[in-house]
Amino acid sequence: MPLATTYSRGQSGIDAPEVIVEVHLSNGLPALNIVGLPETAVKESKDRVRGALLNSHFDFPMQRITINLAPADLPKEGGRFDLPIAMGILAASGQLPAERLAEYELYGELALSGELRAVRGILPAALQARAAGRTLVVPEANAAEAALVDGLEVIAARHLLEICAHFTGSNPISPRITGRKASVADPAEDLSEIHGQHLAKRALEIAAAGGHSLLMSGPPGTGKTMLARRLPGILPPMTEQEAQETAAIHSISDGGFRLESWGRRPFRAPHHTASGVALVGGGSQPRPGEISLAHNGVLFLDELPEFDRRVLEVLREPIESGQITISRAARQAEFPARFQLVAAMNPCPCGYLGHSNGRCRCTPDQIRRYRDKLSGPLLDRIDMHIEVPPLPLSQLNRKQGDRGETSAEVRRRVETARLRQLERSGTTNARLDNREIERVCGLQKGDRKLLEQAIERLGLSARAYHRVLKLARTIADLDGAGQIATPHLTEAINYRRLDRHAAH
Repeated sequence: MPLATTYSRGQSGIDAPEVIVEVHLSNGLPALNIVGLPETAVKESKDRVRGALLNSHFDFPMQRITINLAPADLPKEGGRFDLPIAMGILAASGQLPAERLAEYELYGELALSGELRAVRGILPAALQARAAGRTLVVPEANAAEAALVDGLEVIAARHLLEICAHFTGSNPISPRITGRKASVADPAEDLSEIHGQHLAKRALEIAAAGGHSLLMSGPPGTGKTMLARRLPGILPPMTEQEAQETAAIHSISDGGFRLESWGRRPFRAPHHTASGVALVGGGSQPRPGEISLAHNGVLFLDELPEFDRRVLEVLREPIESGQITISRAARQAEFPARFQLVAAMNPCPCGYLGHSNGRCRCTPDQIRRYRDKLSGPLLDRIDMHIEVPPLPLSQLNRKQGDRGETSAEVRRRVETARLRQLERSGTTNARLDNREIERVCGLQKGDRKLLEQAIERLGLSARAYHRVLKLARTIADLDGAGQIATPHLTEAINYRRLDRHAAH
């Protein structure tokens, strides 16, 4: 037949919509045309495919070749369509049997020698191929990533000739065993390595248990960055769905997915010179930004006031919604962004306000301007504000045997508290909606009056009021209490330090 059909998938956000590659041979002057909104890299595939077929000793049809990538209104990009186009040409010209092509989805960029090169975004495509009941054909370099999907047959090869031999039956390729997962090792950075800072460690445990955002303020060298880097180590292990979601986002990113990262909570720490697009994602062909790469993990913003204010403001909506929608004139892409925000800042421009050495010479006006770089609405959305003071030398010089709790010990308490939340509401306390807050965050009459007085004195908004309640619920969960008690509420109120400074 002069017509052959192969199957592949494109990329739209983290989705992998099906692309049907139709190849038609007709009489006329020799030519090869690709239609269906191909980007430049796809248009150039005709030269790569021609070179690969000729160097693999196949005949290249001297006819008019029309290749249609359907649906026609979906933009196609990258080199992933080289392999399905080449197989379609071989099938349409009778050099390969076309009957079995409907059972497979093909991906791979072709070198001029016929070798297969890795492509981006294999994991989302593998998930969709499993749902469609097809076998996945990928380059050898993508095989380990595709094999992370349970219940999927994966055929991997290094060269076009290997795949052709598989389809003709002369040398079948055995499917890869899928569902093998990389082992998740204990974090290299342990909480016990941090001397002192018991209040900060307590705040970190609460943040981990309820999924709360955290802002740490303190002079340089007090351990703010060390604390933030140890948060992923005390978070509960990722579920299979969370691991697949996170890996799928990294798979379509410019950096790609690394197998050793499977099942590990991501930790992203962009520099304060990062742009808004780098943070939330964007580009003519939308790519995930740092907030999406931190999905199901931690986004750490060090030196928070040094970020451009307009860049920080773009975080306000994703913190609430857990997703980001990037709109362009021609297309729209949606990326998940359920990240846990941890930020650090100095108390003043020089960093030594309140330090015992008395080095700070900042004027009140300079301190006010420095803190005003953070808008009220952004601070309102951060659940916990804590101060991380400098340590006395006696604690810095402690002996090896005086180590504090390990990350594993804290993680066990966090997992227990998180399990209570999931059984009660199906989500973490930080993501409770108003209806759930009324149901699970009830207060005694005296405690409600205490909270009202604190809200009035600190000038907190309704959003901050609800965040204090959710924080108190998490503290109660860590305590194993079924009802929020006065100590839980007062501790939660105490974590609004920056509100307290603003009130004064």
